[in-house]
Amino acid sequence: MIRGGKSFVSSPPAFSNDAKKLLVCTGNTVSIFSTATGLQVTELEGHTALVTSVTVVPATTPASRILCNCWTTSHDGTIKYWDFSVPELIKTINVQLPVYSMVIPSLLDQRSENSEKSRDLYAYISVEDTKTDQNMQRKELRGQLLKCNLSKCRVVRGVILSESKIPEKLTISANGEYFGYHEKRKVRIWEVPTKDVKNISYRKLKLSHTKNLSCLAFHPTDRVVAAGDVTGRILIWRGFGDRTFAGENLSNRKRLKNEDVKPGVIGEGDADSCTTWHWHSSEVKVLFFSSDGAYLYSGGKEGVLVVWQLDTGKKKFLPRIGTPLLYYMHSPDPSLSSISCADNRIHILKMPSMEIIKSISGIKLPCPVPESFRDTCNDFVFDQTSGLVAVRTENYCIQFYSLFDDREISEVQVCERNHQPSDDVTMILNLVALSFDGSMMSTVETRMAEEGIGGFVTLKFWERESQNNDFSLSTVIYEPHRDAGISAVSFHPTRGMAVSASYGGDFKVWVSIRDVQQNDKLIPRTRWACHAVGSYRKKPMTAAAFSHDGSVLAVAAETVITLWDPEKNVLVSVIGSCCEPIVNLSFIGESNSLVSSSRGSKPQLSVWSMSKLSVSWSYKLHTEAIACSAKESLLAVLVILPESSKADVATSDHDNGAILLFNAGDAVPIASWLVTKAKGGGIAFIQRGRSMDDNSMDEDSGPALLAYVNGEHEYALFNPLGEEIHERKTRHPDSVYGLEGPGQGGYASIYGELPEFKLKAIEASSADPIMASERPWETIFSGPSHSLPPLTKLCSAFLESLLEKRTTPMVE
Repeated sequence: MIRGGKSFVSSPPAFSNDAKKLLVCTGNTVSIFSTATGLQVTELEGHTALVTSVTVVPATTPASRILCNCWTTSHDGTIKYWDFSVPELIKTINVQLPVYSMVIPSLLDQRSENSEKSRDLYAYISVEDTKTDQNMQRKELRGQLLKCNLSKCRVVRGVILSESKIPEKLTISANGEYFGYHEKRKVRIWEVPTKDVKNISYRKLKLSHTKNLSCLAFHPTDRVVAAGDVTGRILIWRGFGDRTFAGENLSNRKRLKNEDVKPGVIGEGDADSCTTWHWHSSEVKVLFFSSDGAYLYSGGKEGVLVVWQLDTGKKKFLPRIGTPLLYYMHSPDPSLSSISCADNRIHILKMPSMEIIKSISGIKLPCPVPESFRDTCNDFVFDQTSGLVAVRTENYCIQFYSLFDDREISEVQVCERNHQPSDDVTMILNLVALSFDGSMMSTVETRMAEEGIGGFVTLKFWERESQNNDFSLSTVIYEPHRDAGISAVSFHPTRGMAVSASYGGDFKVWVSIRDVQQNDKLIPRTRWACHAVGSYRKKPMTAAAFSHDGSVLAVAAETVITLWDPEKNVLVSVIGSCCEPIVNLSFIGESNSLVSSSRGSKPQLSVWSMSKLSVSWSYKLHTEAIACSAKESLLAVLVILPESSKADVATSDHDNGAILLFNAGDAVPIASWLVTKAKGGGIAFIQRGRSMDDNSMDEDSGPALLAYVNGEHEYALFNPLGEEIHERKTRHPDSVYGLEGPGQGGYASIYGELPEFKLKAIEASSADPIMASERPWETIFSGPSHSLPPLTKLCSAFLESLLEKRTTPMVE
């Protein structure tokens, strides 16, 4: 089984000490990327649940920059210590509670008492108490802040620093002296003791605000802490902890000043002053001080990185990132930093110019749509021949993502619009459709009406360019079905033809026409034109599909299926009668069968016989997606399990779906799999026309793989007929040097594999002047070096091949 599609932005990443690698939490593993190329180098495997944090052991001297050790935490209740240069797991600490966050002050604290190598290494962890009370009820305060001895691999008993309703994310200062977290409208800060022993009284303070807080950051050298709130404000408390942490060392004058003059500080907050900055229009998600403490970085939903000068409040911007920001991290190299974005992308920045020099892109996460458009949008479609999935993104793009390589291939900008931080959506990218070979694409976008004016639908056709595999816009059709929305778009399997179905009661067949555009030079151009229009009793057309040979067009007219001749636009037959509108149609391979599905209060999955024009079998199932094999008579169905059946199969709360595999002529499933997050998911049969598991496979090497993408765009590829496919590390061949497998050396490593060397052909070419002029250099050096003929034979033939031979008449 091949898995991928994990989130790159579930937790903050971490730079290596030499800033050449970026460690990213991706599901149950930690993926390590090169900051120079943006490609994956290796990964750390060992956790069995979501990895929540990664902490790189910092270099204490310039010579220790090659140190490659890190600590990771996970929901599986363990803390692991790694050497990520190998990679190798060194140590595992079993906490037995899900760990959500961890800070290790001793790694950052340079004070003499904590720098002794003989001292134990302590960490503070935010965990979830999963225990229940006597009445089997969950505890109200499930979040706990504990102390863990990493050297002795155990949690320090009897030390619970705080409890909260949920586990909180911890933030630590750059010098390791303070750490804390935000909880609702309060900031809680602890001072790390200089002597880290068990029986010690921890000093802590609390700062209050009038709004809920969303992020926290400590100044690297001074007692300054910044926090962002949900309204877009940034609060900066200066001189925090002068009374709490300094104790009796303060003079009476200093105490009096702190008690009486505290501008901006609410209540009994222990700080000299509190300053408020406001530029962001919504929740602040990113706060980070520069390494010298002169600047403060902030970001949020606007997709703009703001750099504040701490002394003056002046600011500059990195605009048009195009998506909300989640994390900002600086590296040991002052010229590099990173931004993690909500669209599952990490940008590497060149500082201080803040230029994006490289991006690490995961599969784009689902983008929200208004409730009224949820049933008319598809999040992604599959390119079955090349193993790609085309994902609809929030910034009006289509991302092409390789399921085999687990990496982004390309991105197509459908409409040029800036990122909109407000909740008022004015444009929606509804539908995406691909032709069977992936050479053509169609998109549907809807401009929302403002006060009932200005709304319209646009249908666009795209074609793939052969040079760089990017799509170029071919034809734009405004209001293709008057003022009605488009329910489905489907391509003809073998030629340039497509059909669009409309809720307005008609469908249109479009054909591509190639002509030559005459400007300064002749340029071949493809345009799409309407070939035919059809309707059936003015009913809304809710789904459409071509048969695998393209001879039949099936269009769902609400609850019935109409069959058409697409060339002549003639109605052939009408079959079926469902209780709910049909939302999905597909022909099953070469089995002469058609499958349909409907949703609603009475959902139905039906398989129809085209020879008998009647139903073969049906189920009352809520169908989320359908996949049909192009060659075999296989049908895969993704269904949503009803609440009653979830308890019967003893699944977890997230096991809310199943994949059923059918033979077209048999109502009994031949296989089934329970899946997670089925709502919003999709399935498809993917051809194995590429190299897998170090074995070359062509299209006829075996049955197609079944791809499942869940509602959060995580995916898995497997053989539905039971043949085991070993899970492999899905990274691009260019991402590492020296991949596993048989290597190449000598001549072949430089120039590639050569055809078989034939000595007789070269000897004949050197003897015959006619053959010598027919490009013998293409085969003259073919073969291993120890088998090549001597240079006395090769040199003459090679030099002759470089000379142009001409026959001249003999002069008597």
